[in-house]
Amino acid sequence: VAGYLHVTIDNPPLNLFDPDLVTELNNALTRWETDPAVKVVVFDSANPDYFIAHVDLLRADGFDRSPQPATGLAVWPDVAVRLERAPFLTICSIRGRARGVGSEFALAMDLRFASRENAILCHPEVGFGFIPGGGGSERLALNTGRARALEIIIGAMDFDADTAERYGWINRAVPDARLDAFVGALAARVAGFDRAAIAAAKATLNSHGGLPDIEWFTATEDSFYRLLGDPGVQRRIGDFLGAGLQQPGDFELNLADRIEKLLENNDDGEAA
Repeated sequence: VAGYLHVTIDNPPLNLFDPDLVTELNNALTRWETDPAVKVVVFDSANPDYFIAHVDLLRADGFDRSPQPATGLAVWPDVAVRLERAPFLTICSIRGRARGVGSEFALAMDLRFASRENAILCHPEVGFGFIPGGGGSERLALNTGRARALEIIIGAMDFDADTAERYGWINRAVPDARLDAFVGALAARVAGFDRAAIAAAKATLNSHGGLPDIEWFTATEDSFYRLLGDPGVQRRIGDFLGAGLQQPGDFELNLADRIEKLLENNDDGEAA
């Protein structure tokens, strides 16, 4: 359908969020922003178990943190801000696990739909010893309210799609068998409208509130990297990597539970 772009995230084996993926997103967004034919962009995943598992912790120091001209932010938060302010509609179709930056990526979209049976959302960062650093803290609270955002972020638990819908984390949970058709039909409908009207509607709603201030993001990102660099956090991540983090299998599929069990192995809260 003219005006409708379908983008599938395919970064096997777990769809980890790494610097290469951010570079591809940045390059694509730069093209879309100036292409008047683009009216709606849908993001989904090639992996039915993982929309985006989480940030690649082995490459966390490889993200470009230089200020970008549009926002003054590092590349990833810059891309996220530009997506939510873009003159076209963005839709996220979540099947599998959207944890950490996977949730942050989804929150930067205009609309979020998830498989009722097969979507899991989670912010596990506090369980590792750091915080969401790519916009999760800011956008989540605006969508769910403060109390539910605290439950999600500090509790570091998995949430099913029905609960995420009730909390305002996503627009709605859709039966898995209908998810692709539902999102595709909505995107095709929007692609039939004028881009100028789409852009004006987004700009109007954005100006009426609901988006985080750009100034919020730098301090959060700084806190993320400061906590991530703590020697105790690095030891904990090493223990998690040894237990199966960032490898296909049970640890990643059940990440929130596995973090809790490893932490329980030591009375003072440090991973054994």
